[in-house]
Amino acid sequence: MARNAEKAMTTLARWRAAQLAEQGKGIQERRPYLASNCHDLRRCEKWRMQVIREIAKKVAQIQNAGLGEFRIRDLNDEINKLLREKGHWEDRIKELGGPDYSRVGPKMLDHEGKEVPGNRGYKYFGAAKDLPGVRELFEQEPPAPPRRTRAEIMKDIDADYYGYRDDDDGILLPLERKEEEAAIACAVQKWNETRNQHNVSCA
Repeated sequence: MARNAEKAMTTLARWRAAQLAEQGKGIQERRPYLASNCHDLRRCEKWRMQVIREIAKKVAQIQNAGLGEFRIRDLNDEINKLLREKGHWEDRIKELGGPDYSRVGPKMLDHEGKEVPGNRGYKYFGAAKDLPGVRELFEQEPPAPPRRTRAEIMKDIDADYYGYRDDDDGILLPLERKEEEAAIACAVQKWNETRNQHNVSCA
């Protein structure tokens, strides 16, 4: 049995490779590392679709919780990296005059992942949402009781709050009169005592 390298050198194999190259179906083209290196709109669309297929495949894989924590974390990182790359391709397509996928494109893949608030777009997919340390990020704290505004507080304040109508019930005036009479009697008594002491010392 001939080796693969030897098979590739046969006349039939060379003729078939030349025929495929002529039709443009030959060598598999690699996706450019940077989206800005691609200047053809059709190729950009092709690479975007390739990235979407890779994302869909990895999202399906990450649903399996039996993969193990490290593999799930790696898959989640790869999905987030591919989502960023998809965004770069969509920006490049828009620059080249193509459709704006951020407005019209399907967002199903974006919405399958949960995003932690304040984490600048990093999302967790499938079994990654249940990893230790990630679950706590999604648990929301109970909302604080709503604070009352100054207007709401002032709405409940009336003349009674400041004591303006305390005399209207008729209870306070007799009590004040009684205390006033006792205070006057006490003051008169002290004055009489000091006057008597003064008179005694003068005599």
